[in-house]
Amino acid sequence: MDAGMDIGQMTPRRPYLLRAFYDWLLENELTPHLVVDATLPGVKVPLEYVQDGQIILNVAPRAVGNLELGNDEVTFNARFGGRPHLVIVPIYAVQAIYARENGAGTMFEPEPAYLDMMDFPEEIDSDDSFIELESDVTVEHTEETPRPRGKPSLRVVK
Repeated sequence: MDAGMDIGQMTPRRPYLLRAFYDWLLENELTPHLVVDATLPGVKVPLEYVQDGQIILNVAPRAVGNLELGNDEVTFNARFGGRPHLVIVPIYAVQAIYARENGAGTMFEPEPAYLDMMDFPEEIDSDDSFIELESDVTVEHTEETPRPRGKPSLRVVK
């Protein structure tokens, strides 16, 4: 009887954990954010929102459209500064998922399957490479957007 597959031969666990934490955060009515290494190849995000090589993306359903948490990449449509963008984040570039409200979530450890992918030279695309999309979806900015003043309010949407 085969003792099983060596852990290095197994498929990466990051996409499965990412989807599980995303669902868990939503189930608890929290706002999921992704921490992304924007310097890695294949990452397509608006560069003006990248700080210290990272970007924090609000991936709550109200902030993005057509969100797909696939095994190889995370894709969605969002508005940054009023401009629509298609965001593409390879799974190996996702460093963490956490709740904006309380920090609940996880950081992802390096996985052997992703180490070779991260050895590529840094690829930075210009703004011209983004696909313009028609969308009413907005993205909440974290540090750069000033916090609204006054008492927070919620409304029921049916």
